[in-house]
Amino acid sequence: IPLPMHFIPGLQLPPSHHYSPGAVTLLSLTHGGSSVQILISNDSLSLFVAHSQRLVHVKSRLKQAPRYQTLERDLIEYQERQLFEYFVVVSLHKKQAGAAYVPEVTQQFPLKLERSFKFMREAEDQLKAIPQFCFPDAKDWAPIYQFASETFSFVLTGEDGSRRFGYCRRLLPSGKGKRLPEVYCIVSRLGCFNLFSKILDEVEKRRGISPALVQPLMRSVMEAPFPALGRTITVKNFLPGSGTEVIELRRTLDSRLEHVDFESLFSSLSVRHLSRVFASLLLERRVIFIADKLSTLSKCCHAMVALLYPFTWQHTYIPVLPPSMIDIVCSPTPFLIGLLTSSLPRLKELPVEEVLVVDLVNNRFLRQMEDEDSILPRKLQAALEHILEQRNELASDKEEGSLNVVSEAFVRFFVEIMGHYSLFLTPSEREERTLQREAFRKSVSSKSLRRFLEVFMETQMFGGFIQERELRKQGVKGLFEVRAQEYLETLPSGEQSGVNKFLKGLGSKMKFLHKK
Repeated sequence: IPLPMHFIPGLQLPPSHHYSPGAVTLLSLTHGGSSVQILISNDSLSLFVAHSQRLVHVKSRLKQAPRYQTLERDLIEYQERQLFEYFVVVSLHKKQAGAAYVPEVTQQFPLKLERSFKFMREAEDQLKAIPQFCFPDAKDWAPIYQFASETFSFVLTGEDGSRRFGYCRRLLPSGKGKRLPEVYCIVSRLGCFNLFSKILDEVEKRRGISPALVQPLMRSVMEAPFPALGRTITVKNFLPGSGTEVIELRRTLDSRLEHVDFESLFSSLSVRHLSRVFASLLLERRVIFIADKLSTLSKCCHAMVALLYPFTWQHTYIPVLPPSMIDIVCSPTPFLIGLLTSSLPRLKELPVEEVLVVDLVNNRFLRQMEDEDSILPRKLQAALEHILEQRNELASDKEEGSLNVVSEAFVRFFVEIMGHYSLFLTPSEREERTLQREAFRKSVSSKSLRRFLEVFMETQMFGGFIQERELRKQGVKGLFEVRAQEYLETLPSGEQSGVNKFLKGLGSKMKFLHKK
């Protein structure tokens, strides 16, 4: 392992020294004018160096102005909002004979965006970019006779870090002869894949009868009241031959899993590879997914982000990156980006450093940093992987059960790491609470867990999580807080952490996973 000397002050080593596994190294350590020689195993030294490098890397990013997405800001944004902001139809056209197809917005609703100047300016910029997200593979298309409709989504990030979701249905217009597909796209601030997928089902049904029926439907949806969590709204719309139809749209009470398809992730990646990607995202590294289908990219990216709950990915997030924007992968900041396989040759030409490139088609890493398997605390990682391997056997219901098992397993993982944080939130003079960071970390008995927390606590994800809890009223509790309270009640007096029965008792078939 190459050891940059600046990572360990006072440690004297040749700049390009390498260590052979199983051997030992004699180190010279100087401090305060005194020097001492230490004989240390190369395995221990490698772990220490890797940990030091990770800590320096994460701290260097934190010096940039942090921007946290907190629950309070999201709740304010959601008040008095329409279900979606605008709806577009994107089609393929040739600007001249012999040229490749180019995607263009051919319909837009509403035609005029009547809001603040800032919103209009951002919306106009996004409208220019949306065709590329709807058809990142535009140059590969030619007229065809048949095409099974495809659903996918993308994310647009505003100047202030706010996100808008693009929910898309790509379908072949009805008719005879060869035709080009169109994409129907709904842009909304609401992350609710199932709800918008149902709306797109209605769009596709009406498009099959007549394109003129689509816009009246979208007007009815826009005029409907914004649904609260756990509530159902009804949309009435006339359909020739059927009369007035009543469409029910519901937001689930737990919105974490509304747009998540874990099975796509598990069918693309082994559990071992998935845990390494998860570990890389926890340290806010750069990760690129490669797949041959838009639906695979969007589903796998959304699923990975969902696994981070109760934390929020604070950085660049583009589940489907158009080839024309591929230079974004050269950014030095953290990102989670999805690329179609056709962009792989271009990616290999770019000067991309310190990135994990994940091939979802062949379940392999094309590039990695080689320490991904040593980031997480070893016992917790092994327990988590065991649960994931047994997810289908542990599920009481084969469809929703597997989803709940996976979600619950990752929530429990974070409970083991962070479940005691509330014990170290102390009230301040302004009635806000403050985390006693060092006391929180040192309360953990496991050395490997303390080492992980030392790095993880420097991430923007952790900062956003704590900021949200410091500002949040104590009465508000999500699933994580409920599980954390259950965790604290199982611990012996005075013990705040450890691999307790939630993840240690794997032989009990994980009955807790079936709790709602």
